[in-house]
Amino acid sequence: MSKTFTATPRDITHQWHVVDAKDVPLGRLASVVAQLIRGKHKPTFTPHMDGGDFVVVVNAEKVRLSGRKLDQKRYFSHSGYMGNEKHTPVRSVLAKHPERVIERAVFGMLPKTSLAKQHLRKKLKVYAGTEHPHQAQQPVPFPIQTSQVRS
Repeated sequence: MSKTFTATPRDITHQWHVVDAKDVPLGRLASVVAQLIRGKHKPTFTPHMDGGDFVVVVNAEKVRLSGRKLDQKRYFSHSGYMGNEKHTPVRSVLAKHPERVIERAVFGMLPKTSLAKQHLRKKLKVYAGTEHPHQAQQPVPFPIQTSQVRS
C-alpha cells in the first residue's frame, strides 16, 4: 500500500524560467505560463502549496492573437456607477501596456483563490522587450514546443 505524497515547504524548490512570447498565440502562452507558476509540471505538485516556479516573459509586445481578436476582443471594466462601463479593445491595451494583456490572460487560467493572486503578483514578471533585470537569478529558457503552437 502506497501513501499519497504531500509536499512540505522544505520539499519545495523554486526555479526561474524565461519564456519568449514572440509569435506565440496568447492563449497557449498563458496556459503554459499558468502551469509553470502553479507547479503542475513537477511531480511534487500539491494544490494547496506554493510549489511553482518564477516565470519571466519577454517580448510581450510581439505576442500573437489569432483571427480578428485585435479588433473584436474587448476588456470590460465597471466603476460601480450607472453607465460607467468601459470597453477597451485589445489593440489599444497591447499598444500602451503589452504586459497587462499577458498578465490578464494568465490570471484567467489560474484558479480564483488567494493563492492564485499571490502567484500572479510574486511569480510572474512580464516585460515588453527582450531585456529583463533578472539575470542574477540565472533563469533557464523554457521553450514552448511547436507541437503546442498551431500555425
